[in-house]
Amino acid sequence: MFYHLLKHVFLGPLLRLLFRPRIEGLENIPAEGAAIIAGNHLSFSDHFLMPAILKRRITFLAKAEYFTGPGVKGRLTAAFFRSAGQIPVDRSGKDAGQAALREGLGVLAEGELLGIYPEGTRSHDGRLYKGKVGVAAMALGAGVPVVPCAMVGTFEIQPPGQKIPKIRRVTIRFGEPMEFSRYAGMESERAVLRAVTDEIMYAVLELSGQEYVDRYAGEVKAEAEEARKKARRAGRARPSP
Repeated sequence: MFYHLLKHVFLGPLLRLLFRPRIEGLENIPAEGAAIIAGNHLSFSDHFLMPAILKRRITFLAKAEYFTGPGVKGRLTAAFFRSAGQIPVDRSGKDAGQAALREGLGVLAEGELLGIYPEGTRSHDGRLYKGKVGVAAMALGAGVPVVPCAMVGTFEIQPPGQKIPKIRRVTIRFGEPMEFSRYAGMESERAVLRAVTDEIMYAVLELSGQEYVDRYAGEVKAEAEEARKKARRAGRARPSP
């Protein structure tokens, strides 16, 4: 009930009024039955803007950190994500991928829409990064179509680190459903998972027009953070003239 109140009464109408999203390809979302919506991830706002314009309910696999934050803000954030039907996934440890896979397949088994960001994290620079193969494992394991999605303009309204989004118009594009029945029963083959994931990411790339980086976003972000730390240490170590 809280999900529908947020979408139809409180948050949804406000988001549509403020950001006036252009919607392209909404007819590509199946009217019923399980499907995966696989999109790029540019902004915290993505979590709210896409569900606000869909006619059907969609469940996202959300990082566990959204549910474990400290203080009043942390508790409010956790309550919001739980009430909106989002599922926490622990991304640390060797079993993290399997846990996400189980949760995602559970949603699809109920005939629902599952939202996935194959990059695994928000882009820190607006580029599109290599997708992780979990999206392919779920699509093949559940035998469901994948609808590619591109959020356009959300990086500009709320890049990582910006608390309050700018009020600007955004675009949300959905591509034609992709089906992978030709790979049925092959979800345990790594080469197949990689090929399916790359096909999905190419479809997202065509919709978004982003620059593509054939590396995982998490790795590039970690390297950039390490470079910043080294620069700060070098600055502190430099003797005064």
